[in-house]
Amino acid sequence: MTTHINAKMGDYAETVLLPGDPLRAKFIADTFLEDVVQVNEVRGALGFTGTYKGKRISVQGSGMGIPSMSIYINELVSAFGVKNIIRVGSFGAMADNIALGDVVLASGASTDSAVIAQTFGPGIYWSALPDFELLDTAYHQAQAMNVPVKVGNIFAADRFYNDEIDMDKLKDYGVLGTEMEAAGLYLLGSKLKFRALDILTASDHIYRDEALSAQERQTSFKDMMLVALETSLKF
Repeated sequence: MTTHINAKMGDYAETVLLPGDPLRAKFIADTFLEDVVQVNEVRGALGFTGTYKGKRISVQGSGMGIPSMSIYINELVSAFGVKNIIRVGSFGAMADNIALGDVVLASGASTDSAVIAQTFGPGIYWSALPDFELLDTAYHQAQAMNVPVKVGNIFAADRFYNDEIDMDKLKDYGVLGTEMEAAGLYLLGSKLKFRALDILTASDHIYRDEALSAQERQTSFKDMMLVALETSLKF
């Protein structure tokens, strides 16, 4: 048991899917896993462990943003021995060729995060990158499943409401969209030596004023979830 997780040692599998929304964690567990046991409920950050095609998999809600997510990642890895973390989240699309519901694998994460800046200090540009084996496996798994995916750079923002960020410039430099966690996930993957990957579904489009409903965001990201689960079978 840790400060934010009331599970016992061994309650979590080596691979954890990490949605921000605890209700999405419950949906994944209820829909895709068998023999499910709830292993965490502290502060409503629901966690579950079950099996997918016979392999033990966990899913844990992490909350929004790098600070909240980092609490759960640190405790999952340091206290519960988790070795692979796949974030399954939503993002706001920026690229013209991305539609609502499209799946993206974040091969890099640009950021304005104070967490990253405080870690390295001024004068250092740190590249936030996923584990290549996870990324490569997810890409080829998606191809095998006939799930079209795009691979590219995501902007992990410190603030959801942020008029100061020049989204046009980010788009011009090839950033596919924005969310709030990828850079922190990859930072901790590098520091704590676990495999990390961010798999995302476009829930809205910044330049086209399009958006899925809150209910759709919780329950309609089937392709992303299946790519993550099938990828988990390889590790």
